Parts: sequence; structure tokens; C-alpha cells
Amino acid sequence: MTDPWVALEPGADPAERARQLRQAHERFTAGGTVARPVRSVVAESWRRSARARVSPEGTGAAVELTDGDLGAYRAEHPLARVMPLFRELMGSFATDGEHLLAVCDAQGRLLWVEGHPVTRQRAGRMNFVPGARWAESAMGTNAPGTAVAVDRPVQVFATEHFMRRVQPWTCAAAPVHDPRTGRLIGAVDITGGDGLAHPHSLAFVQAVARAAESQLALLAPPMGAGTSVELSALGRDEALLLVGGRKVRLSRRHSEIVLLLARHPEGLTGDELLYALYEDESVPQVTLRAEMARLRRVLGVGLLRSRPYRLAAPVECDVDTVERRLGAGAVMAAAAAYAGPLLPQSQAPAVVRLRRRLADQLRAALVDRNDPDLLADWAHAPWGEDDLVAWRALAALRPTAPVLARLRRLDAELALTGQGDGHT
Repeated sequence: MTDPWVALEPGADPAERARQLRQAHERFTAGGTVARPVRSVVAESWRRSARARVSPEGTGAAVELTDGDLGAYRAEHPLARVMPLFRELMGSFATDGEHLLAVCDAQGRLLWVEGHPVTRQRAGRMNFVPGARWAESAMGTNAPGTAVAVDRPVQVFATEHFMRRVQPWTCAAAPVHDPRTGRLIGAVDITGGDGLAHPHSLAFVQAVARAAESQLALLAPPMGAGTSVELSALGRDEALLLVGGRKVRLSRRHSEIVLLLARHPEGLTGDELLYALYEDESVPQVTLRAEMARLRRVLGVGLLRSRPYRLAAPVECDVDTVERRLGAGAVMAAAAAYAGPLLPQSQAPAVVRLRRRLADQLRAALVDRNDPDLLADWAHAPWGEDDLVAWRALAALRPTAPVLARLRRLDAELALTGQGDGHT
């Protein structure tokens, strides 16, 4: 079976493939349906591009980072640590083959573009340059932008690109993740002409991405003070903390405190933490101090600090993962990371606000995406079974008898209770 992520099968005629794709692209941009010979990964990307209102006639990418801003951002980015590896593995391949090596961040912004000087000059005419935003939502289907959107390796051949100006190019890209947290941090890409349409191009860039992750793992400092801690708080009443290989199940109150401190690495005063935790404003400081003393014993020496209250190590939280993926337009990946409402039984005011905001943002993204399968997954989950907004959107896309019956029951229940739209 042909790998669905490979643009061309061995021996296929690139010219004939390009002709077929050009016809399919013309039909799609004219309002027609997507059918063979378009691969499913490309068809889905075209649909996302169209929903994002990307113009097939667009001229080039917007440059968001320039000069000092670009230099400072690149210096602090984790992929800067593996650029020597990228150059060692791909530099001569790119230059000798008149290709380009490109590296982007998780939002699809190009950080480095290197390779053959003539090819760089050609690519510069469409702003395929450092600092330019090549996210799928901005430039349509392209290997680095689509790879970070779906968090999987992808190869895009010629007319598979959504923008016509990009269609003379072929590219292959693979996402790169933080080896400790699994968080998407960017992608590595090889861009050039039809010679990159071979399946080996995708295998090559995948191998480079895996080598980069292995190198990052070796470069990572040992767990301890100053290194990150992992917090899982979605879909569970008692958060799970991973510290130095030790798993700690937190009580409900301690879950709320650690979550809030993770969201405020600069720290919170006692008054700020009281306001965030308790609806009753008369709760005394001594109650909080006693709770913090118990939490300090649970976490171990050195992790919880005072004046202001703060954590001594950065925390990687599953809430942050969902927010980052939503910010990057990777709705499917965000939905996959959402294990349920944040600390669902918590009544702490700050937690309630964050729980509602995250659910609202994800639901809005799912509704906007118009994918009936993703909406059905949300609506049939325990947290979505009473979500009137989601069921209405699902009914508009998939008006089956069970969906319409459920929507009628929700409407009737809400009419009896006098409530408005249901929200999780």
C-alpha cells in the first residue's frame, strides 16, 4: 500500500501528475469537489486553507520577524541548539541539489532558510525567507506549514500547493518535538524542484527530525531544580504531577494551587492566591499558609518558594499544550490533547474562568472548522453531551435522526429550565 504521506510513487511521471493535480486544483478553487487523484492529506489541507480564506492567487508570505527581533527569537528558540546538526546532515544535500534547508517554529514562522544561493533568490520572491509566516492558515497547503498544522510528516508536490505561486516547488517536512514533554516545537523542511518528489525525500527529512529530537534529549539538563515539571490537570479532579521521574497525585486544593502557580511563573502574593482560590473573601491568610506548608511537604525540598508564592521550576501543563495548538491553528491536534474539562469539580474562581475559557475556545475552533467527525467526538464525549452549541453545529453538518433527536431533547430541557445555550 502506498504511503499516504508520499507525493509520488516510484516511477510515476511528475509532468502527468502535475497535470492531473492542476485540473483538480482548478475544479476545487472554482467550487467543485475534491476527488482522485488528490491525496486525502492534501484534500483536507485544501479545505482548511479555503476555510481560512487563503487566496490561491496570493503573492507571498508576510514577514513577521526582522533584524534584531528575528535574531533574538532564534537565539532563544530550542531548535537553535540543533541547527549545527541540521546543517551537517542536510547542508551539502541542499546546496549540491539546488535545494533549501528550512526550519520553522510551531506557528509556521520560518527561522532559518539556507542552501543554494540561486534557489534562495528564487524563493525570496515569494517571501520564503527567515521571519516569514508560512503557517497553513496564512499560505495554504505547504510542507512546513501543514506539518505543524497536523503534527505529522508531510510531502507536498507541485500543484498540491494551495497557492499557485508556490506550485513550481516541491517540499517535504517533518515536525520536531521536545523529547521530554512531547510538545511540538517546530519542523524541518527541504524545499526545491521536482527532484524532491521521490519518497526518499520524506524518509530523509523524517530521519533528520528524529536525529534532532535525540540530540535535544542528550542536550537536556538532568531533572532537578531549574528544569521543567509536568502537570496533567485536564479531565481529572486531582492533578498528576511528574517531578524528576516521581509521580505525585495532588489533592484537589493542591491541584488548584499548583495549576495557578504554573500559570503565573512570576509568582502570586498571598492576597492574589486567596482571591483566585476562594469565593469567600473572608478566608484568612493563616488558612492559606497552612495549605502551602502541606503542599511544600508534598512537593519536596526546594520546589515551592515564598514571597511571592511561586514554583522554582517551569511547569509544562496539558492546558498549555491545548492553547498552543489552538494558537497555531492545529485544531485536530488540540482536540486530541484535550482530555476533558480542567479540574471539573473545582470551584476556585480562577480555575472556573480558565476551564470555561479553554472549553469555549476549543468548541469555537471545532465549530469554525466544520468537521462533522471532530464535532461528533466532542458532542458524544461526557463534557459535550449537553453542549447545545456543539449539537446545533453537528446537526447542521450531519442531520441524522439520532443527532436531531438529541438536539430536540436539549432544546426541550433548556426551555423547561429557562436557560440559554448550553456550555460546558
